[in-house]
Amino acid sequence: MDNSGKEAEAMALLAEAERKVKNSQSFFSGLFGGSSKIEEACEIYARAANMFKMAKNWSAAGNAFCQAAQLHLQLQSKHDAATCFVDAGNAFKKADPQEAINCLMRAIEIYTDMGRFTIAAKHHISIAEIYETELVDIEKAIAHYEQSADYYKGEESNSSANKCLLKVAGYAAQLEQYQKAIDIYEQVGTNAMDSPLLKYSAKDYFFKAALCHFCIDMLNAKLAVQRYEELFPAFSDSRECKLMKKLLEAHEEQNVDSYTESVKEYDSISRLDQWLTTMLLRIKKTIQGDEEDLR
Repeated sequence: MDNSGKEAEAMALLAEAERKVKNSQSFFSGLFGGSSKIEEACEIYARAANMFKMAKNWSAAGNAFCQAAQLHLQLQSKHDAATCFVDAGNAFKKADPQEAINCLMRAIEIYTDMGRFTIAAKHHISIAEIYETELVDIEKAIAHYEQSADYYKGEESNSSANKCLLKVAGYAAQLEQYQKAIDIYEQVGTNAMDSPLLKYSAKDYFFKAALCHFCIDMLNAKLAVQRYEELFPAFSDSRECKLMKKLLEAHEEQNVDSYTESVKEYDSISRLDQWLTTMLLRIKKTIQGDEEDLR
C-alpha cells in the first residue's frame, strides 16, 4: 500500500477514535461504562499514529500519540500516558524538535511523579541531544545533562551520571566556564583512579582539567599538574603529563615553535580531537607574537 493509502487509513482511524470519545461523553455511556469506549479510543489513536508513521507523516503521528496520551491520563493510566508521550516525542523529533521536547517533558513529569528517575534521566539525555544537534542551544543541553546526572546519582547509577557530567564539562570548557569543567574532570578523574577498570582513563580527565587550568592561568596549570602527579603517580609517566610539562615550558619561554612542535609530536601518536584542538589553540594564542595555526 502506498503512503497516501496508509494516510487515508490513518485519517479514518482518527475519525473513529473521535466518535468513540464523543460517544463516551453521552449520558447513557456515562451510566454504562464510558471508560471502556475511551480505552478503545486510546488503542485506535495509537493505531492511527503508527499508520501515520508508516506514511512518514511525523507530525500527524506525534499528534495522534498525544491524543492517546491525554485519554490515558483521563483514565488515570499514568504509565501508558508517559509511554505515548515518549512515542509522540520520537515522532516529532523528525519534524518539530521543539514539540518533541515538549512531549518528552510531559513524559518526564509523569515518570518523576511515579519515582521512575532512571527513565526520566534517559529522556533528559534525549532532550539534551535535541538541543545539541537540532536546536543548537548548548546552555540548555548542559542543563538537561546536569539534570540527568542528578537523577542517575540519586539512583546510584554513577557511571551513567559520569557520562552526562563529562558532556557538561566538555561544553562548559567550550563556553569558557573553565572552573565548572575543572571541578567535573577532577571529580570524575578521582573516582576513576580508585577503580581498576577505569584507572586508565583517569589520566585523560586530569589532562583535560590541566588544560582548563592553563586556559585560566599558567601558574594554575603548573600547580594543578603537580597536584595530579601526587594524587595519581601513574599520571607522571603518561604522554599527556609529559605534553603538559612541555607546553608549560614553551609558554614560560614564550616559544611558539616549541609549543607547536610538542603538539605535533603528540598528535602524530594520539590524534587530537576537536575539543583538545580548540583548547590547545586557545592556550597557544596567549603566547605573544603567535599568528599561525596549531598544525
